[in-house]
Amino acid sequence: MKELILNNGIHIPCIGYGVFRMTDLDACEKAVLQALKTGYRFIDTAAAYENEEAVGRAIKRSGIKREELFISTKLWVSDTSYEKAKAGFYRSLERLGLDYVDLYLIHQPYHDYYGAYKALVELYQEGKIKALGVDNFKQDRLADFLFFNDTKPAVNMIECNPFYQRDDEKEYLEKNNMQMLAWSPLAAGKASVFENEILKEIASHHQKSVAQIVLRWFYQRQIIPIVKSANPKRMKENIEIFDFELSNEEMKLIGNLDTGHTCFHERDTAQKVNHFLEQSLKFKV
Repeated sequence: MKELILNNGIHIPCIGYGVFRMTDLDACEKAVLQALKTGYRFIDTAAAYENEEAVGRAIKRSGIKREELFISTKLWVSDTSYEKAKAGFYRSLERLGLDYVDLYLIHQPYHDYYGAYKALVELYQEGKIKALGVDNFKQDRLADFLFFNDTKPAVNMIECNPFYQRDDEKEYLEKNNMQMLAWSPLAAGKASVFENEILKEIASHHQKSVAQIVLRWFYQRQIIPIVKSANPKRMKENIEIFDFELSNEEMKLIGNLDTGHTCFHERDTAQKVNHFLEQSLKFKV
């Protein structure tokens, strides 16, 4: 698996395997184990996914050396404070059965993420966390966050796909020497990504799938996508993107698909944020 280098020198695989909404723990364990056998080395989970134990079991069963893996998980909203962050981290670490994580992210820009980050920096300095990150931070929140923190996060994980390309966010992250990670890189099948005629035509030209074209597009933009599929055939297909290259014209054609709008839901009103926060307290983290 090809790698990129984060701002603190840590190497990160250029494709991650995610387990969002894999609530059947046996199925999650089986999927992660298959992903590891297929060649994935970056596994992304979160306390709020409620499947860290399954991920940990798969890691143990795989027999792969720990230093060959890159494991990320995330601090949930209810633990996002200085007082609770370390306890939340150690619960995740115990569920995963690990001594450290390669990447630990603040999952959402809510609650006391300044206090939480201070606690996480202490864990980072102790070697329990190899790289720090944030998740779902838009540029305005991230600018404020960077201004008041001496230890810069290594990554920001945000929604990104061919229909919501986030060029401004990418440019800002590059300017600040932060790596962009993309959740739902295939728009979770929404926005008819697999039926798009331009993507289908490019895929036909290269004798690849639409998913492979999109993931190659991410690779050439140096954005790390977090893919998700429990299907062994698609798992394999999703990392077979290094034997071809998209032309400049093809990159431009995909670039023209950008709508500038999320494929999901914006939390852009007080009512939506309050609803989200109320729901966030129901997770068993």
